[in-house]
Order: sequence, then structure tokens, then C-alpha cells
Amino acid sequence: MSPTFHSLSIRNYRIWFLGGLVSNIGTWAGRVGQDWLVLTELTPHSATVLGIVTGLQFLPILLLAPWAGTIADRYDKRTTLLMTQAGLLVTTLVLGVLAVTGAAVLWHVYVIAALQGVLTAIDNPARQAFVPEIVGREHLTNAVGLNSASFNLGRLVGPGLAGLVIATWGTGQALLLNSASFLFVLAALVAMRRRDLRPSPRLTGRGGIREGFAYVQGRRDLKLIMGLIFVLGTFGMNFQITTALMATEVFGKGAGEYGLLGSVMAIGSLTAALRTAGRKEPRLWIMLAALGGFVLASGAAALASTYAAFAVLLVPVGFTALTAMTVANTLVQTRVDPVMRGRVMALYMAIFMGGTPIGAPLIGWIGEVAGPRWTILVGTFAMAMTLVVVARRLLSEENVRVTWATDARPHLIIRTSPREPQLEESMPEVAR
Repeated sequence: MSPTFHSLSIRNYRIWFLGGLVSNIGTWAGRVGQDWLVLTELTPHSATVLGIVTGLQFLPILLLAPWAGTIADRYDKRTTLLMTQAGLLVTTLVLGVLAVTGAAVLWHVYVIAALQGVLTAIDNPARQAFVPEIVGREHLTNAVGLNSASFNLGRLVGPGLAGLVIATWGTGQALLLNSASFLFVLAALVAMRRRDLRPSPRLTGRGGIREGFAYVQGRRDLKLIMGLIFVLGTFGMNFQITTALMATEVFGKGAGEYGLLGSVMAIGSLTAALRTAGRKEPRLWIMLAALGGFVLASGAAALASTYAAFAVLLVPVGFTALTAMTVANTLVQTRVDPVMRGRVMALYMAIFMGGTPIGAPLIGWIGEVAGPRWTILVGTFAMAMTLVVVARRLLSEENVRVTWATDARPHLIIRTSPREPQLEESMPEVAR
């Protein structure tokens, strides 16, 4: 089998991948449906309200991360996922029915968004930590890349499908489509062979939350990755707000064109995920280079003069952002002790997605005050300044040095403490 898809040789992972793919398509269709409901049916294109809804979905991820990670490490992950996915099915179904019947009002969206945020907060670390139990350490990098490919294939198909459904039948039907998609991931979880799973050691006793914080606090390599991901997630990844505003306010487009932007961005994201899946090991320098590319691509997209130019520039935006995210996720997953994986991934997801309650309302407010283009430029400037700070620290601190190996390839070495693994990255060959 091709190196890009070798994890699919594992029966349980094939089932998981296919169920997740259908669910991801539904999730992206549901996101577009929810945003369109808020922007066009419940408010007069209010970016602030859309930012609040987005924030409510992600705030629980930030607040509940320590407990969610402990749940993932203490209890059976498959059982946890069955419960959270069932809860997400019910909440999306309620919102879809309210929209179809015309009974939906803004406070319904607020409450359902918050409930989904709680369920997602518990679901995320369990799902992230469940993948190594399906494929084992030897296939983990490939599986993480394929999971990202599934997510972005959903992004490629889901928004366009949602735009078509909304234009043909209405917003509520797009939300109901999302509800039905959860049945597939539930079926996948039930169909897995338990004997083929490789359960991680379970957390026992007390102190789980404190141990998780202490573990990350003592790992400078993890803190570096999480710091970069925080800035990207908080200020640079608010695409459901930024693309909606650019489509409607700057270019005067409708639901179909808005949905198409998500699909166009997913072309770059899907390409990045497949490239990452084909790599043997994740590398820090790839993440740093991708973030630099994100700065250039997002800045150009913010200044695009036409809808077509904006859409084309979303391809490199998606490619660079997804490359950075996938490499960061794999670096963290492969560098933690299995018994700590749930708690560390909960903190990682809290830092990556939990910044959205701060960033989304702020981005929405900036869109109303300074204009839609600034919703993208804020993330561009924030990421650029962060990379400058990181580069200066990496070059100036005594625990970082660049050495030249005999094969003329530089190695970035971040030394932390004797108990921590050094973070050594083979850099691309350069002319000397």
C-alpha cells in the first residue's frame, strides 16, 4: 500500500476513517448552515453576534480542558466517544428542527452552541488520544495526517453541499444533514473490533489535573509548539467569520459563493494533509516554515481586489495553516507518555481552539469597526510578530544552537533539561 495511506491497512482504522469522513462533511455543512442562519435570518449580517456564537462553541473547550483530559485518560475512550457523538447528534437535530419549522430565535442558537461546546470539549481529547489505540505508534504520524485529510475533505465537500442545500431547500435542511452524519461515526465506533485496539494505560488515583499541568510545564518543546498554535488558532483561524464577511460585505456574494470559499480553501488543506501523511516523522522546521507561508498568503488574501483572487489565495492559506496544525498535532502526540496523552491533548486543544472565545468576538468587532479585510490582517500581523519573537529567542538563548552535520544539513537543537527529550530538527539543505 502507498506510504500515504498505509494506516488504512488496519481494519479498525478504515472503519474509523470512513465514518469520520461522512461526519466531517456533515459538520462543515452544519457550520455553514449555522453561520448563514445567524447572518441572514436571525440578524442583519451581524459579525459581532456570529463571533459570540462561535465563542460559545469554543469557550467550554478552554474552561473544561483539565477535566476533559482527565476523563480521556481515566475512562474507556470508545465509550466516551459514543456518548459525546450521540449528544452532538441530538443538539444538531434540535437546531435543525427549529430552523426548518421557523421557530429558531437567537437565544436557541446561543444555548445549543454552548451545549455543543461542552460535548466537544470532552470529545476532542478522547478522540485525539483514541487514534494511537487504533493504529499504534508505528502508524501514528500517517493516521494523524489522514485524519486531517478526512477533516479537510469534509471541508472541501461540506460547504459547497451546504450552499446547494440552502439555495434549494433552506438553511434548516443543511443543519439536518449534519445531524444525520453523526450516525456514521456512531456506527463506526460500534463496528470496531475491541480485541484489535491497543488501550493506553489508564489513569488511576487522584492528582490527574495537576499532573497534566506539571507535565506540560516541564516540557519546553511542548510549550513552544503550543504557544505558536495558540496565536494561530486565536487570531488566524477564524475563517468561518472572515470568509463570511469577505463574501457578503466586500464582494456582495450569496450563500453558494460563500460555501464555495470553504471548499476552495480545503483544496490547499487537503493537499497539505496528504503530504504530511506521507512523511515518516514530523519536523519542527516544517511547522515554522508553514507559519511563515501562512503570514504571506493570508496577508495577500486580505488585500485581494476581486472575489476570484480571494478564492485562489485561500488555497495557499489552507495549505500552510493545515501543514502547521498537522505537524504540531503529530509532534505533541508522538512526544508524550501514553498515560498522559489525553490530558496533554486536552491542553493542546484548549490552547488551539480555546482561544477562539477571545479571538472570535474580537475579530467580529474589528470587522464591524475597521472593515472585513482587517479581520484577516489582524491574524496575519499577530502571527508575523510571534514568529519574529520565536526566531529571536531560538537564536539568542543558550539552550538553542544550530550545528552542521557531516551531510551538510543543519540541525536545530532545543535543549531543555536532562529529563526532557531534546527537540532536534533536520533543516532543509542551504547554500553556505
